[in-house]
Amino acid sequence: MQLIVSGKNLEVSDWLKDYVEKKIGKLDRYLPTLTEARVELALENTKNAAQSQVVQVTLRNNGHILRGEERSADFTAAIDAVSEKLTKQIDRYKGKRHRGRGQGERESTTVEEMEPTPQIVRTKLFRTPPITEEEAIEQMELLGHNFFVFFNRERGAINVLYRRNDGNYGLIEPEKV
Repeated sequence: MQLIVSGKNLEVSDWLKDYVEKKIGKLDRYLPTLTEARVELALENTKNAAQSQVVQVTLRNNGHILRGEERSADFTAAIDAVSEKLTKQIDRYKGKRHRGRGQGERESTTVEEMEPTPQIVRTKLFRTPPITEEEAIEQMELLGHNFFVFFNRERGAINVLYRRNDGNYGLIEPEKV
């Protein structure tokens, strides 16, 4: 697994980089097919000092992406929390893959397996005329939604615009594989 550590608004120390490698590097024990782990450590100016240090981790595994983000007053606590969160996600991911293969019943049944699987209960069709990103922001604000799906005129593809927790916007674009 390739591990990429970067910093936003801070210089990542060797000690912190080693700590990330120790904690996030062990995730490939749970899922040996992981190909890449991107870790971004960010220092943000927030009203709440306990939320100022942010750790975002993106794991790539054969076309699937697992992602976790945690905030804390110090990076080590945030790294520990995101590592724990991703371990749970990996367990769920492996469980879904295992159940989906039809290899028969397992002997033990956990609470998670007894819960009904979420299903698509509504499909909505809508027109997506080509518009700019600015027009999409205006449309999303008019609708009062947290996200907006549109055909991006400049990029020639379907995009998703969403409101971030910090009040800014994010844009999701399809990546050509």
